[in-house]
Amino acid sequence: MSQTSNHYSVIVVGGGQAGLSVSYFLKEAGIDHLVLEKNTVTHTWRTQRWDAFCLVTPNWQCALPGYPYRGDDPHGFMKKDQIITYLDGFIAMVDAPVLDHAQVQRVTPADGGGFAVTTSRGKFTADQVVVASGGYHTPIVPRMAERLPASIVQMQSSEYRNPEAMPEGAVLVVGSGQSGAQIAEDLHLAGRKVILAVGEAPRCARFYRGRDVVDWLADMKYYDMPVDQHPLREGVRDNTNHYVTGRDGGRDIDLRRFAAEGMELYGRLDDLQDGAMRFAPNLAKNLDSADGVYNRINAGIDAYIGKNGIDAPSGGVYEAPWRPPQQERTTLDLAASGIGSIVWCIGFTPDFSWLDAPVFNGRGYPAHHRGVTPFAGLYFVGLPWLHTWGSGRFSGIARDAEHVVQSVRATREARAVSVDALTA
Repeated sequence: MSQTSNHYSVIVVGGGQAGLSVSYFLKEAGIDHLVLEKNTVTHTWRTQRWDAFCLVTPNWQCALPGYPYRGDDPHGFMKKDQIITYLDGFIAMVDAPVLDHAQVQRVTPADGGGFAVTTSRGKFTADQVVVASGGYHTPIVPRMAERLPASIVQMQSSEYRNPEAMPEGAVLVVGSGQSGAQIAEDLHLAGRKVILAVGEAPRCARFYRGRDVVDWLADMKYYDMPVDQHPLREGVRDNTNHYVTGRDGGRDIDLRRFAAEGMELYGRLDDLQDGAMRFAPNLAKNLDSADGVYNRINAGIDAYIGKNGIDAPSGGVYEAPWRPPQQERTTLDLAASGIGSIVWCIGFTPDFSWLDAPVFNGRGYPAHHRGVTPFAGLYFVGLPWLHTWGSGRFSGIARDAEHVVQSVRATREARAVSVDALTA
């Protein structure tokens, strides 16, 4: 491909921590590149987190390339403003070549090799492309939302900010993954009436036998386990994250305790009929399943402590302090419930419709091995479990970005050898 003013050896799509990490290693390798960001760098961290948001993993796991956490609270949990300060330092250190407010509209293979990239700020070409835009693009909101009364304010989890900004009345939180459980807690602690539709998300302890569970799992090498060695293999990518919190120094999120304190729990939200929400009678099953995961993780830690003869405080098994009635409630009359708002916390779907390459499966997920796709010159970074548990997080992105840039460099060198051979 001929060189033009709009041509780069590599174009990186996305200016979050993944894209900036790729830029770090590309700069280290001396490879010219451009990072395209549809908003501004690390935009999601600044605009799609609620006010009380904090990390759910300890600060020591913040290990972006060349920029590990250097604060005085490695076992604490950074709050939103502290996370942004950390990211601002990383942005300044990397000094990536970024074109912001450049939404990528189309990426297609170019005649003669490489890629043509069309954006809202012009057209570019590249020998290779790294997609670092993450996997959480389109908020999931069920079609039943269209039939809810206009008087009920609806928002997606990325739009929630704080209890004070919510309208009067009870708040229905739909979904109990990390965002749903933490938003429900945020509202509950503020004294708001919360109704929570509990899904199948697992949970884990914050602390167990004298240490943060994350510390134990790190010692057990869980965070180094590649996806192809996980018991679920690639199926783990579909798992919902365990709910736990780093709030106020870190603690468990125990939905049963919230229920005992007045939060109303229901099973999975299924439909809206005749002015009433309809729920599946699976609340007890979902709570028991989450507790089962909680206890199995702790049992794994027990086994590790025993095998290695580690001196640690005694452990135990979580026992439920509250259980739903045997005959579960499956309907909730909207008018009688006093619901004034709903927060949808049921996740996102990926959207790579702008990328024209034969690498996607039937669910729109790209085929790859450690981010390297079967299509020459196309890579992904920042997807959940791209290689390990930390692939989409501060803790593991450096390893993935470095591996992808090594592949980029190898492909670049192979092409140079090929061109030299043709012109010799």
